[in-house]
Amino acid sequence: MITYRDMDGSIKQRQKFSDPTFTAKGERRASVDYRGTKTLWFNTGTLCNIECAHCYIESSPTNDRLEYLSINDVTPYLDEVEIAGETGIEIGFTGGEPFMAPDILPILSATLDRGHHVLVLTNAMKPMMRKRIQAGLKALNKQFPDRLVLRVSLDHYTAKNHDLERGSGSFQETLYGLKWLEENAFQYTIAGRTVWNEQEMDARAGYVEMCQREKLSLDSMDPVQLVLFPEMTPDADPPEITTDCWTILNKDPSEIMCASQRMVIKRRGAASASVTACTLLPYDPEFELGNTLLQSRRSVALNNVFCATFCVLGGGSCSG
Repeated sequence: MITYRDMDGSIKQRQKFSDPTFTAKGERRASVDYRGTKTLWFNTGTLCNIECAHCYIESSPTNDRLEYLSINDVTPYLDEVEIAGETGIEIGFTGGEPFMAPDILPILSATLDRGHHVLVLTNAMKPMMRKRIQAGLKALNKQFPDRLVLRVSLDHYTAKNHDLERGSGSFQETLYGLKWLEENAFQYTIAGRTVWNEQEMDARAGYVEMCQREKLSLDSMDPVQLVLFPEMTPDADPPEITTDCWTILNKDPSEIMCASQRMVIKRRGAASASVTACTLLPYDPEFELGNTLLQSRRSVALNNVFCATFCVLGGGSCSG
């Protein structure tokens, strides 16, 4: 809440992140124009095999606010990408846990068949390790070895901290999945958290030691192979992003996720899937941009806490 003096001299208050055009201080809010698709995301559903302590999308074994996507939900968007001439782009799959979605293997196969690069975000736990999923992944990796990448969530390089977030024993279970990916020559990366009050290089050094100990070939000093995401909490109080911030922060709007990324979701009970501005805001109706990619190809006002903390100030991007 911002307190300010109005033109008539009266004291008023205005809520931050409440107006898509102006900030609480009355400054012009920054927006981001769409510049073509770098990554198209599909949220395969919010159901997950675990419930993390701090999950921005609140995935859990009971949260089905976003339904499982079927191959019939996905195909029209792949068609749209093709019509737009956006060939060989990155197609990302997130959740929830994508490997719980019944159609995940035919969805991945259809996406790879069209020449796209696939990035799957997973916790590499039991859903990925089911025999049907293992067999399907191995077949896809054999057919498309250069275009399938799995990004595994490993919140910290120690079991103690990782398990604080994801539950007792989850570190060892994820490590088992990582070793399976390694042994079967998959391309994989790791996504870590920055909530531990560590310097980045100290965190990377910890992952290096862990990978050496566990005989994982991942290069933790490479920011692509080990992504350390900026933290974001709904109750944070960052400054709002104004049009002047691009110059002040020396930021190019084209670097922000909503300039080149969109996410397809299907709300529980909805007749069809729809498109949101990015992966971070699936529940906010202000960031739902229509039912087609064509409808979604428009500018997005940075009118959410996550726009400031993760994207602009944090420099984060979910893309590979």
